[in-house]
Amino acid sequence: MTKGLITRRHTMALGAAALVTPAAGLLSPAAAAGLAPTPTMRGGANNYRPDAPIVERIGGGGFWMTGTVRRAGDGAPLEGQRIQVWAHTTEGHERDAHSHGATLTDADGVFRMNMPQIVPAFGQAHGHLAYDSGHFKTVFLRPVMASPNDTSLHVDFVLEPA
Repeated sequence: MTKGLITRRHTMALGAAALVTPAAGLLSPAAAAGLAPTPTMRGGANNYRPDAPIVERIGGGGFWMTGTVRRAGDGAPLEGQRIQVWAHTTEGHERDAHSHGATLTDADGVFRMNMPQIVPAFGQAHGHLAYDSGHFKTVFLRPVMASPNDTSLHVDFVLEPA
């Protein structure tokens, strides 16, 4: 038998396999679902303050909290979405009102908040972020920084309609 010979039977078998294999994406509804929504993280809502004011920055700044906000499914960027940010910083505890602020996403779904340096609380340097505008399901995040010396933290939200 000659190796590498493509027969009609071989072609039919490959075609049938491609139609029923989910990885092919032809008959798999899950593949059509696209980008999955971001789940809320345990501890993310700690010290949350509903309706924190939209501010240019929190305190004296020096640390950048950045990220993107996209729609689940198609991944489209979401403009004008309110993201609240708070943390334990060099200027205050995460429970202090002056340690909270909110910002809005731009046309590309990007948000930026300049805030004081985040410092460890309970042994971990971490921030808190929330999407809480109501058009999509609320999401609370509590990302831990790789190092307490980091001067920025990037966080992405993928939102699911409410």
